[in-house]
Amino acid sequence: MTDDDNFLRYDKMVEAALRGVVRQALEEVVQHNLKGEHHFYITFMTDYPGVRIPDYLRDRYPGEMTIVLQYQFTDLRVDRDKMEVTLSFNNVPERLVVPLSAISIFADPSVNFALQFQPLSESIEDDELLSELADGDDPDGSGGGKKAKSEKKGEVVSLDQFRKK
Repeated sequence: MTDDDNFLRYDKMVEAALRGVVRQALEEVVQHNLKGEHHFYITFMTDYPGVRIPDYLRDRYPGEMTIVLQYQFTDLRVDRDKMEVTLSFNNVPERLVVPLSAISIFADPSVNFALQFQPLSESIEDDELLSELADGDDPDGSGGGKKAKSEKKGEVVSLDQFRKK
């Protein structure tokens, strides 16, 4: 890709906007607490730069970890780039710091809402992936191109499946 091709990176704009939804939801909880049946499942990459969790949790969850914000969490803080929260593990309070960019799944099951973030693997160049998708090379319909080239966890969720027909 040339610099002109990289000028309008819509993929990065959309991801930033969706991560803004996560940030805003967490900010609402900071200001107003969780109401009704709302609760969050937050899955994040434990080896992502800036993630701060106790070593025993990193050892137990070497790739990804899911936390639940529902009844027993304290001191939730959110800023532009990260969330911080204290959760209890075996009755021991632990402070977790999670950059918003480390989050791979954010869900509020009470309203059937979920976002899944799929960062591009460094082994696949952006232009290569985009050309695969443009060529219709999507054998499993996931939006992820050729599976043989991708060793990503999870799947890309197409927004079309949520639109009313």
